Amino acid sequence: MSDSEWVSSSTPYLTPRGLGQPDAWSAETASQGRRGTQRIVHAGEVPAPAEVADLLAVPHDQPVIVRRRIMYLDDQPCELTDTYYPLHIAGGTPLAGKAKIRGGAVTLLARLGHVGVHVREDVTAGMPNEEERDALLTGQNEAVLRLTRLTMDDDRRPIQVDMMVMPAQRQRLRYERRMG
Repeated sequence: MSDSEWVSSSTPYLTPRGLGQPDAWSAETASQGRRGTQRIVHAGEVPAPAEVADLLAVPHDQPVIVRRRIMYLDDQPCELTDTYYPLHIAGGTPLAGKAKIRGGAVTLLARLGHVGVHVREDVTAGMPNEEERDALLTGQNEAVLRLTRLTMDDDRRPIQVDMMVMPAQRQRLRYERRMG
């Protein structure tokens, strides 16, 4: 693996952290001798985009909470992540603000009684739009991966939707599953 490539597994991002533990991104990057940071560029209520509304099972344009972040690996932008939550779950909580959440959002959700049990991820590839290209510092002809993750509770009620955009040439997604 080159210094510019990153291999990521979804599991740490779905598991609440213990008391005093850092968020999953910081912990995962540190475990590989790298530095992972993030900048929250927006947080708060927005009308649900059509795809998000469908995934969260809410009416189109109904208010939802979004946290928009740029993820950095060793000070280089490596991912754009928009995370959406139903208003009844995240409204009035730190999820609706720009402050960093100790232990990460999944940990806070668990403390609020919303534990992700079922997860569905869809990955596609394509060309970035101009805004994505500028934010990720990709070349004119460099493709991106788009990962959409739907997290549901034990009753299969949606609690979170993540929409991520990553430079394809610098990212490898790893899925491991225990059989049986």
